[in-house]
Amino acid sequence: MIISDLSNIEGRSYPARRRTRNLVGGPAPISASAFSIGHVTLEPNGGQVPWHNQEQEEVYYLLKGQTEMCLGEERQILHAGQMVYIPSGVFHQLTNVGDEPAEMVYVYGPAGDVAHWKQELEGTLPRAGEDAPPLPEGAQPQCTDK
Repeated sequence: MIISDLSNIEGRSYPARRRTRNLVGGPAPISASAFSIGHVTLEPNGGQVPWHNQEQEEVYYLLKGQTEMCLGEERQILHAGQMVYIPSGVFHQLTNVGDEPAEMVYVYGPAGDVAHWKQELEGTLPRAGEDAPPLPEGAQPQCTDK
């Protein structure tokens, strides 16, 4: 039996003020070909999964906190216990708008790396409104700092 224990996974911190820990896929103890699962902690007041898109379908399930979800041309506040579906190829961004850390679980498939992780670390994310579609009106700004 292979067990992925969140308390034993250090994960990686990203410039947009979040920590991502793979539970299935990547460096996680469990591998699958059809999907990947991870846990993300967004720092208070602006921690973010920046504006990006990917080939995989994905869902975000918010465990704790309050976040702003931007999906294509839509923008909405998500609360703990809510899940959002992200279709393949659609630009999206999740930003913590609360004073406490926000936590979420992502699931995407098929498994494999998503380009925005490497792009964020290198400072090469496509910029909203320049190299990528603009964020919805009133959205929190995209973090593109390296």
